Amino acid sequence: MSFLKDRVARESARTYTTTLGALLIALITTTTLAAEPELRVQARVQPASPLVGSLVELQLDILTDTWFTDAPTLPDLKLPGALVMPPDGHAEHLNQTTDGKSFSGMRYRYLITPNLAQNFDIPALTVQAKPGQATTELSAQSQPLHFTATQPPGFKPGEPVLVAQALRFTQNLIKPPTPLKAGDSITRELTIQADGALAMSLPTPASTDITGLSRYPKNPQVTTLDDGRGHFTGGQRIDSVTYRIDREGHYTLPAIELKWWDAGSQQSRTAQVPAVEFDAAANSAYKPVFAIAEDLKKLGRQQSLHLSRSVLSLLALLIGVALLAWFAKPFIHRAYMGWQARRRARHAAWLESADHAWEQIPPQLEGQPPQLSALYLWTRRNGKGLKLTGLGPRLQALLRACYSREPTRDQALHVLKQSLTTLHSQAEHDKESVAAALRPLNPVHERDVP
Repeated sequence: MSFLKDRVARESARTYTTTLGALLIALITTTTLAAEPELRVQARVQPASPLVGSLVELQLDILTDTWFTDAPTLPDLKLPGALVMPPDGHAEHLNQTTDGKSFSGMRYRYLITPNLAQNFDIPALTVQAKPGQATTELSAQSQPLHFTATQPPGFKPGEPVLVAQALRFTQNLIKPPTPLKAGDSITRELTIQADGALAMSLPTPASTDITGLSRYPKNPQVTTLDDGRGHFTGGQRIDSVTYRIDREGHYTLPAIELKWWDAGSQQSRTAQVPAVEFDAAANSAYKPVFAIAEDLKKLGRQQSLHLSRSVLSLLALLIGVALLAWFAKPFIHRAYMGWQARRRARHAAWLESADHAWEQIPPQLEGQPPQLSALYLWTRRNGKGLKLTGLGPRLQALLRACYSREPTRDQALHVLKQSLTTLHSQAEHDKESVAAALRPLNPVHERDVP
């Protein structure tokens, strides 16, 4: 019986221990899953006091306490007065312990070349990434940084400065295998290779015009040098200039010097390519594409001067006409507005005249039904008042025909149409011969018939 009691006790203790362990594991797992991963960004500048034209490295360390599921998003960096080459995608893997906590991450490098002797302020850079076990994308900022660039000894303020660990300055000539003659071309190719310098910071070699040669520069070829594994080592620049020989003679392409600062020995150095001399023979079959000098000789100086005077005279005349039109514009505008006002006044007077009313009589007589409003208006404007009986027997016959007990209006209208000319002549004759009478004692106020 005691054996059974001991067995039951042992089973109970085992069950209790198993349950407690499961609870502890669940609690630890829940706590781990609930904690968001941490994202940190650290930045540093090396060196802190660089020279103008030298290479400054901005190291950006991106760390997390879990792992990165994808490459982080890096910010753009622009510094006035400096060239900036962003990271090329290659990163150095990091592992470090901070405050007793393990972090892993990547180090990216921005390469900066200051072109001016001044202070440079690098703002806080914001990086976005999504570490493992993060529910959303995280972002973190680096601390702002500052550095000061100084001019190297022996270089004037504003003078281009090339700072490198080592420099190679070479030239290559490309020319025909046969002896040179007029019409041939020769190409001078200059190559600059600088260790520890950005390709876009390499200066342009000097190039001058040479009498008898036409110079045609090409766009430079600028490339970044690496060690074959993607790590930056320096820059390269290739400049090509093609010279076309316009006439026979002896020519010299001058030597070219390149001043630079040796970062290893901390002193100024000069690289040089030697001068190039060559002779060109005459070529009777060669003719310049544009014989400008010969064309100028044919034109002649006197004819050229005469043409210039003609052009100047024409230009002066055009300017004078333009100025005259500009100053006369207000007067022309006022004259135009006055002419328009007089035209409107003449038209209004014509609409109020007896002749205008006379022109409306024939259309009204031809209308269906015929109207006499224009005839009344014409008599009023002729000073006859509203009494039509004073204008002759035909008009009186028309009135009797229209308003008698047995109207014969159509026949009277026909007769009146044939007598309109006589009626108008009679009215004009009466207007000239009859003197103006005294005003009546009881004047009748007449109105226009519409």
